[in-house]
Amino acid sequence: MTTKNPKKHGKIIFLTKLQLKCLTIMISFALTGMVSIQEYVILGFSYIYLHILSKFAFPNTSPINPSVFASIFPRSKTNDAYVLLTAIIGLFLPITYIFHGVLEGNKSRIEAAVPHVFLLASQVFMEGVAFSSGFSLPVFVFVPVFYNSYRLFSIKAWVENAFLKVEDGSLMVGKALALANVGIWTYNLFGFLLPDFLSKVLKAYYSLPFMDMGVSLFLAPKKESLQFFLANLNSISEQNSLFPYSKSEKEN
Repeated sequence: MTTKNPKKHGKIIFLTKLQLKCLTIMISFALTGMVSIQEYVILGFSYIYLHILSKFAFPNTSPINPSVFASIFPRSKTNDAYVLLTAIIGLFLPITYIFHGVLEGNKSRIEAAVPHVFLLASQVFMEGVAFSSGFSLPVFVFVPVFYNSYRLFSIKAWVENAFLKVEDGSLMVGKALALANVGIWTYNLFGFLLPDFLSKVLKAYYSLPFMDMGVSLFLAPKKESLQFFLANLNSISEQNSLFPYSKSEKEN
């Protein structure tokens, strides 16, 4: 994270070391000439759509509570190992494979792997931008969901390319990497991001007004949440405008 308290739109965004590394990867791959215009369009579209979502769908009405974000994806040995595994399979090994092909002068063997790596580096870069710019939690989670979804098509093209080539040792490595990325990113999207991470983010986002009163409905048991809601129904309505009509409007 670049800051403890996310900045409002319009202020300077300071890049973290991780973002700078990803930006370096993006520029390096762009200079090879193996990144198509389609990948640049995806990068530009994702940045523009962040602002559209923030403006019309999920405005950030209050600062993101770091404890809420930590409760959604807490630090643990299992989670840390999962993040490391995705980085190794999705980024580090493919980069090594690609640069090995470049040194051998065999771009045709590795060019299909480039879009996936470029887009994954773009995803990590845009996640940092989304958080440090002060977007809301649902807007932030749009980045990994969007990029993961699109990268599955890039990985599909990589697999098809790898299995059409003549058999040799280096191609076997490429096939194994391509298949490994199919498995891990398919699970990441359909087994983690959509059913687990996204649902928790939306629950946290829509419970944020209640947190201003010192109680988190997202973290509280269902019974306590209901009791709190019933006991503070009027004050919640007046303070947070959760309901379309106020008391005075109803009387009129």
